[in-house]
Amino acid sequence: MIPMNWAVIQPELWLLVAACAVLLVDVFSSDPERRATFWLTQASIAVFAWLQLADYLDGHTVYGMKGLVVVDPMGRLLGFFAALSVMLTLAYARPTLAARDMLKGEFFMLALFVLLGISVMCSANNFLVVYLGLEVMSLSLYALTALRRDHALSTEAAMKYFVLGALASGFLLYGLSMMYGATGTLEITKVFERITNDPHINREVLTFGVVFVVAGLGFKLGAAPFHMWVPDVYQGAPTAVTLLIGGAPKFAAFAITIRLLVEGMLGLAADWQQMFVLMAVGSLAVGNLAAIAQRNLKRMLAYSTIAQMGFILLGLASGVVGGNTVPAANAYSSAMFYLATYVLTTLGTFGLIMFLSRKGFESEQIDDLAGLSRRSPWVAGVMTVFMFSLAGIPPMAGFFAKLAVIQALVTTGLTFNIVMAVVAVLFSLVGAFYYLRVVKVMWFDEPTQTAPVSHLPGVSALLAINGAAVLLFGPFSGGLMAMCRDAIVKALTT
Repeated sequence: MIPMNWAVIQPELWLLVAACAVLLVDVFSSDPERRATFWLTQASIAVFAWLQLADYLDGHTVYGMKGLVVVDPMGRLLGFFAALSVMLTLAYARPTLAARDMLKGEFFMLALFVLLGISVMCSANNFLVVYLGLEVMSLSLYALTALRRDHALSTEAAMKYFVLGALASGFLLYGLSMMYGATGTLEITKVFERITNDPHINREVLTFGVVFVVAGLGFKLGAAPFHMWVPDVYQGAPTAVTLLIGGAPKFAAFAITIRLLVEGMLGLAADWQQMFVLMAVGSLAVGNLAAIAQRNLKRMLAYSTIAQMGFILLGLASGVVGGNTVPAANAYSSAMFYLATYVLTTLGTFGLIMFLSRKGFESEQIDDLAGLSRRSPWVAGVMTVFMFSLAGIPPMAGFFAKLAVIQALVTTGLTFNIVMAVVAVLFSLVGAFYYLRVVKVMWFDEPTQTAPVSHLPGVSALLAINGAAVLLFGPFSGGLMAMCRDAIVKALTT
């Protein structure tokens, strides 16, 4: 029997204590700018990130809490990425929230609970732990979406998010219950053993279970045809919350996808890979075609997210070819690398939207960026880098991420996967239109805003660093790609 080991959940325990401490400090703070709350939150996340990175560098895989939790390089690396994402999100969000009287301790406390839920999912080795982490993260995000209680659009977005999120959780839980009924265990590693080694297992129940699990994961990834919540929530939520939703939780969705489908149900890959291919093509089509018609920048980026998820799903769908798992490491590490570069770009894009906003003006329409190059050339330049990266234009990180996924598809040698690679490239060409439209509006249209761009030294420096990272992680992406590959290989071999 695997012994109880509290050390394996040290980062999660730290976050739980930190969230309670942040709330208590905020209760006794009279500072309207919440300096103590903000810096305590950032310091807590920094310690959490260090704990995750230390475990990743250790390189070992350890099971604890009687098999409920696994500490491995993949989970810790994803947790580290999520921590950095939340830190950057809070730094971008603070001035915007302060200008709109929304800078409250609840925001920071709930952000810590979002990160806690993400960390639990990244470390889960049991169906119930997966679901526990999912609900901790989801319920915190629902509350954050409704942060502006007097704003009708935010309240509507929160209700839609809650109802559809509850439906997705129900799908996932029902699918996991069927997997438990077929295998007789909740432990992910034992599920894999039963599916692989038991010739008398009920394949019909397993197949139905996989369908519901993939549907639930599709909701959490925001992939078509389970994407209907994404545009409304992205547009209706406060931009700071939109950034939180569109960033770190994507790492959690990727983590549980790998845990459940790869580590637990790889023997059923022939079933779930087909569903992923359909979802990927649907996401590429719906996301790219619908984004063309959008004039709201946040809504356009929401459909862009759906299209970007299509690429990640293609990577996940190319890991097993005819029962051969040799391409798995290359495919899943390419999808993980794609996700990291996408989140990095998304953080900067929404951060820049908040940077351009001011009290009474949200800078959410594409036309609001008209003539930005004349008001602030460096801001327009940074936004151009982000748009080029999302479009997949070299030498930005997004180009190399797309190239990695396409390479993973092509190197399988399967004609169908090569066709999927061509489809992905064609839809990327369609998607380039609406990204380049934003660039055209910034550099060539007449300005519609005359107010000077705000000068916030801290945020300006972060945006510059973010833009430089997107630019440099392109031609110098080898280190990050190697980290992703190492994490995936160790997850697959332990």
